[in-house]
Amino acid sequence: MPSFAVLIYADESLHALEAAKADLEENDQHARELQDSGSMSLAYALTPRASAVSIRRDSIAMGPFVPAEQFVAGFYVIEADDLDAAIAVARFNPAVRTSSGGVEVRPVHSGGIIRSDTTSGPAGDTPSG
Repeated sequence: MPSFAVLIYADESLHALEAAKADLEENDQHARELQDSGSMSLAYALTPRASAVSIRRDSIAMGPFVPAEQFVAGFYVIEADDLDAAIAVARFNPAVRTSSGGVEVRPVHSGGIIRSDTTSGPAGDTPSG
């Protein structure tokens, strides 16, 4: 089944290291629903943009790579029959209901989690390197 990345855009990440559980409940509930459905294979919430470090050929700077009003606050990967099915799932992300946030759905071309203790990735791909 094809995989799709859902990139979550927001004004700021709710996932500061000192975030209260109540502040995260709506997002955590959404994640539980995706997990229970079996469609989500991977999810990461990113810390606020002040934690970012941008690396370019000639410099290292504190802050996001691209200054913008919205940025990627997190992402997850789902399995769906096709792009339309992935969009139908992603529309329920809490960021979509905010005044300035939203999500971007993109088909995953290749890759997967590679662990040093295994010889194959999630789809049976053999890591190279």
